Amino acid sequence: MDLFQTLANTAGKPEGLDARLARTVLDDVDFAMRASIAELAERAGVSAPSVTRFSRRIGCAGYPDFKVKLAQMAYVGLRYLKPEVTSTTPAEVAEDIVTKAQDALFRFHRQVDLTAMERAAQLLRGAEFIQAVGAGGNSSMIAGELHNRLFRLGLRVHSSNDLTMSLMQASAATEGTVTIVSSMTGIDVTLVRCVELLGQQGLPTIALTQSGSPLAKAASVVITIDLPEGQNIFRPSSTRFAYLAAVDVLANLVAYADRATSLQTLRRVKAELVRSRDGDDRQLLGD
Repeated sequence: MDLFQTLANTAGKPEGLDARLARTVLDDVDFAMRASIAELAERAGVSAPSVTRFSRRIGCAGYPDFKVKLAQMAYVGLRYLKPEVTSTTPAEVAEDIVTKAQDALFRFHRQVDLTAMERAAQLLRGAEFIQAVGAGGNSSMIAGELHNRLFRLGLRVHSSNDLTMSLMQASAATEGTVTIVSSMTGIDVTLVRCVELLGQQGLPTIALTQSGSPLAKAASVVITIDLPEGQNIFRPSSTRFAYLAAVDVLANLVAYADRATSLQTLRRVKAELVRSRDGDDRQLLGD
């Protein structure tokens, strides 16, 4: 049962005791989770038996069961019950997205561990083979971007967002392999296991993740990214811009670590694009 949806549907009714109770609960979920049946009845302006009947009508065994389900609903996060919406016009949305992206980049620049960046770049440049791993929406994109940025610098790299495959690859990895993983939470059990397996084999690992997370504790080199997300659940995560910046910093350092190899490969890639697609060198460098 989706209690939130049930309460929202009930609260949307024009009149009735159930609608009044549902609105009372949704208006202050924290209070409802702590309140006795008498306290909730008093705030809603109904009788205690009405609260019991309400609990049963929305699919709970009684008021105690309702409070348990209410706590489970709130556990997901109260920001999903009353989402923050401060900008809705195209101009407001554009400003919100861009300013949050700028803020993410600014905060990342202030907190980035440049020593860890340098160590990671040296590991990547010296690797015989690189595995880039990420799971989930944003981290899968980051793994793909690592592949996109590093192969053109003359490195042998493979990216994966299949954690079972990554686990098998970790167990089969050989000397010369460097694995770089991305996870905004750093708590995925399988991903942490991949990094632990590699560590047991004495193979270096690099993690882009939150500080203090299980993944951060398991990796050889950690590039920590700790940014606030705010309460607007409708806005895409601005933290991903910080992850993209981390990838770009790493790629640039890797390129400078062996300019001759980077230049040679970059030129071959660009020459083929000019020859087969573009016709000249006026297009963006990223392709």
